[in-house]
Amino acid sequence: MEHDNSRLIILASGSPRRRELLTLLGLPFEVISSDADESTAPGLVPEDIVRSLALRKAEAVLSCAGERASVIVGSDTIVVLDGQVLGKPLDPQDSRAMLKLLQGRTHQVYTGVACIGLPEEKTVVRHRVTSVTMRAMSMDEISAYIATGEPADKAGSYAIQGLGSTLVERIEGCYFNVVGLPLSLLGEMLSDFGISVLGLQGSD
Repeated sequence: MEHDNSRLIILASGSPRRRELLTLLGLPFEVISSDADESTAPGLVPEDIVRSLALRKAEAVLSCAGERASVIVGSDTIVVLDGQVLGKPLDPQDSRAMLKLLQGRTHQVYTGVACIGLPEEKTVVRHRVTSVTMRAMSMDEISAYIATGEPADKAGSYAIQGLGSTLVERIEGCYFNVVGLPLSLLGEMLSDFGISVLGLQGSD
């Protein structure tokens, strides 16, 4: 496939973390915040949840993308412990309950990524899974972490790229997946649309 890195990437997310990660790729992009409904049908397995929500977020900005040659990127991240999905906390008490569940145990972080190429409307949807083991924490430590305000809008009530890093004992898999945008996966997906992260020239 011929590579054409003049093709614009549109990030369908208001997340500053995803914006910072996408900046690392050094490719031109714009941000259009997606206001997609994030509710899901009961009974969906984690990979279907993140895939469907990532696609819904990307589709939600289609009408704003214009007629430029572009790739819309949507992403969604959830934390799963023993099959239970832990989303963003409702309040500090909810954060405390989540962190109490996670401490001293291993959970999985699922991130779905959807790419929609325009004008052809080609769609590619994939996901990654990373295992995260939290160290044992006292209730005082949990309360102190919640008091920083960091867990308030994070899936699972922690941010691995912030103070939450001090709570993580080890990870198995992609670190960036836990932050919210698996860059290696995204790079592979963008190549399907003729975009080379490393600027390599394609061939017929």
